[in-house]
Amino acid sequence: MAAEWLTSAVLIAALTTGFGHFETVRPWWARVSRWLAYLAVTGLIGLWAGRPWTFIWIVGLPAAGAVFHVLWCRRHGIDPLTAEPRERYEQLRRR
Repeated sequence: MAAEWLTSAVLIAALTTGFGHFETVRPWWARVSRWLAYLAVTGLIGLWAGRPWTFIWIVGLPAAGAVFHVLWCRRHGIDPLTAEPRERYEQLRRR
């Protein structure tokens, strides 16, 4: 189970560092609770379903989120990598 936790920790560290500056609207406790829920589900899948399903969860959830993110941004006229125009992005996030 150590490989699963290490992979999850590296993923969280990379995603938080890389995309955390876009989280200007959401409060800190909501951001932390989202990652804690992700880790809790990772642990439960590891206990009940086993290693292959855990890695599918670890890689699959961020991949599904990335696809949704790109589609959502394109649909609303926002660049998915830079969140430009920034005002439009923040306006849509507040809704």
